[in-house]
Amino acid sequence: MKKGFFKSGLFYVIVFLAVIGIASWATSDGQDQASEGVSTTQFVEFLEDDRVEEFQVQPSAGVYEVRGRFREGQEIEIEQNQNVTIFGGMDQQEADLFVTYILRNDSMVNEIYTLARENDVNIVSIEEPTTGIWTSLLFSFLPLLLFVGFIYFMMGQAGQGGGSGGGRGVMNFGKSKAKESDAKTSKVRFSDVAGADEEKEELVEIVEFLKDPRRFANLGARIPAGVLLEGPPGTGKTLLAKAVAGEAGVPFFSISGSEFVEMFVGVGASRVRDLFENAKKTAPAIIFIDEIDAVGRQRGAGMGGGHDEREQTLNQLLTEMDGFEGNEGIIVIAATNRQDVLDPALLRPGRFDRRIMVGHPDVKGREAILKVHSKNKPLAPSVDLKVIARQTPGFAGADLENLLNEAALVAARRNSKVIEAIDLDEAHDRVIAGPAKKDRVISETERSMVAYHEAGHTIVGLVLSDARIVHKVTIVPRGRAGGYAIMLPKEDRYLMTKKELFEQIVGLLGGRVAEEIIFDSQSSGASNDFQQATQIARSMVTEYGMSDLLGPVQYESGGQVFLGRDYSSSQAYSEQFAYQIDQEVLRILNEAHAEAKRIIEEHKDAHHLIAQKLLEVETLDEKQIKSLFEKGEMPAPKQNEAQSEFPRESEEAEVAPESERDPEEEAIGKTFEEIKAEREKKEQERKYQLEHGGANFESDEEDNKSLDEETDASADETDKEPKE
Repeated sequence: MKKGFFKSGLFYVIVFLAVIGIASWATSDGQDQASEGVSTTQFVEFLEDDRVEEFQVQPSAGVYEVRGRFREGQEIEIEQNQNVTIFGGMDQQEADLFVTYILRNDSMVNEIYTLARENDVNIVSIEEPTTGIWTSLLFSFLPLLLFVGFIYFMMGQAGQGGGSGGGRGVMNFGKSKAKESDAKTSKVRFSDVAGADEEKEELVEIVEFLKDPRRFANLGARIPAGVLLEGPPGTGKTLLAKAVAGEAGVPFFSISGSEFVEMFVGVGASRVRDLFENAKKTAPAIIFIDEIDAVGRQRGAGMGGGHDEREQTLNQLLTEMDGFEGNEGIIVIAATNRQDVLDPALLRPGRFDRRIMVGHPDVKGREAILKVHSKNKPLAPSVDLKVIARQTPGFAGADLENLLNEAALVAARRNSKVIEAIDLDEAHDRVIAGPAKKDRVISETERSMVAYHEAGHTIVGLVLSDARIVHKVTIVPRGRAGGYAIMLPKEDRYLMTKKELFEQIVGLLGGRVAEEIIFDSQSSGASNDFQQATQIARSMVTEYGMSDLLGPVQYESGGQVFLGRDYSSSQAYSEQFAYQIDQEVLRILNEAHAEAKRIIEEHKDAHHLIAQKLLEVETLDEKQIKSLFEKGEMPAPKQNEAQSEFPRESEEAEVAPESERDPEEEAIGKTFEEIKAEREKKEQERKYQLEHGGANFESDEEDNKSLDEETDASADETDKEPKE
């Protein structure tokens, strides 16, 4: 039998039933099964007929219980309706023992005793049964004890379902559920984190303090008590925290913010205390709280924002981080993507001293992330990660990992041994718009309308190509879209001008304008285009101050709504300004609509050509679109591009051997030593510039190096001359 059976609920149910059975057996004397039940009238008749040899009388619950024995060879007749045996009665049967009950009536008792003396029947009197006090208490409280034990077991089982951390069982609600990992098991290093070099530089001091705290204490420096990693989901906040623990080689306690709060009042605060007590025992240590906004939301926010249990947990966390007792050697690292809803007391210096923004990586960061996640994936020589990095603006680290994973799945689906460029292209489309639905039945009219709609986006994007270029256009339905055009920026942009935003709106309205010009109709396929265009136009008016009529005033905030704080506040502008805002948004959209109409009418031949090619081949890439727009024809395929999209099984792509790979391409995330060396070099350069009035540190360093080399060379020549 497996050991797990003794810990399962079925084992305890069997034990519970067995205890009940033993208790029932112990309270029964076993005489009912061997005795025949008779009525009082029959018992008197048996005495008159001298059929009874002996009987015993015992008072019991207000009656007399009579148990007797018949004389040998006596055959008795028992009525059909009497409860003779468990299995039913018979008209006649041989019986030795009987049992009956008579009332405590003096006349009835006297008659029985008279008949017994006349027939020389032996009578035995037994006192009324009494149970001891312990037996009474046992049978009184045994059901309650069994019930309490059953509830205890069930709650213990429920407590064990939350993972492998501490705080399991009914008596451990106040124990922390943090998962501790020691320095030996933490294998994540800074080299495993790519695309976040600036963020890693900020965390170098944390690692150095955990390795050698005395160096900072001698200078009177106080290391930050807490580090808040904030940024969009999937940017690597949790991975950075694990890398800090791995580089520092200290115990690492990780817990989610939602694991503090339970259905019992006071449990969250107790778990916070237990977590910091465990960390103090192993100091220096790191406490990592993921999704801290679940427990650190602003207190007293009004409707939907206040919760006594959550606020008690937050108050305890504030006290532990910066209370009367210092937590030397303990650094709290927290991650959140909703920094705007955190309580101000949590963000003040002394608690989360350092706040690091972990944003979306740039093109170099995306390339480094792709290299990290492609280490265990065989890539074909045709795959260029730099191109993929340029084609994925706005992708976070998790998105890039998902992109490569989807590409591997696509390659496996077609029985390929390597991941090729077509696999990554298909994976890119699947991540953005979903899987292709090539089997969807579409009418020719609807298919033609989708082609001209997407061609309208393409023409406007080609003409207004200052900031964004057309990367791909297709009419293959994916997800909810009947077709789509991918517009990518030429480079990573962090600031947008009024002209660029207006051009984006014109490009979004190009599809609807094409429908109106070609088909003189309007379809529902432009709903998402209108949604994006309206949002951009409203942001231009209310957030960016790009309206000449309303001036450089911010009327609305672009942040997410925090229930209880934002809803309770009144509108920041009057009804008159609300009307003018709507009018300005409408004006911008109408001007963009007119501009899109002008562009498509001026390039109607190219618009028609691109739409017809889409109906023919369904998908056009950047090179084909540019050739159709400029030359009016498809580009001539190269010899290495003329092969089929899916090679035969005998045509297997080869992976470049290790010796032919560029060593720079193997460089991925920088290590702790590299980041530290670069940081020290920057500090030396800044110090040198301050001392020498802005002189170039690198050029001066090269001059010193060349001077040293000349000195060494002259010394060598002197040594080579013969001595006189």
